[in-house]
Amino acid sequence: MTDSAPLPSELPAIQARIDDWLKQRGRYWSPLSQYARLAEEVGELGRELNFRFGDKPRAAKDPSGSVTDELGDVLFIVVLLANDLGIDLVTALSATLRKYEHRV
Repeated sequence: MTDSAPLPSELPAIQARIDDWLKQRGRYWSPLSQYARLAEEVGELGRELNFRFGDKPRAAKDPSGSVTDELGDVLFIVVLLANDLGIDLVTALSATLRKYEHRV
């Protein structure tokens, strides 16, 4: 993932690209450590959503943030965790959509 090369738009290619990028820079953390990081990023997303749409105003001491940035962080960690566990996200998402369609 370099600044000059655009990110692919399909999940399998995104998963492969992030896997290559990570392997050039180090290694996967343990799944539990990745989950802890995911929980942290979801918390940061929640904080931004609360500042933007909730009843809690951003205080001067609170760092500025972005819902877009936080969603990107969450997605990045989800892809890392899926890659490390050998989960194809297209298959996982398709199964989830089928599950929701049957609930309607």
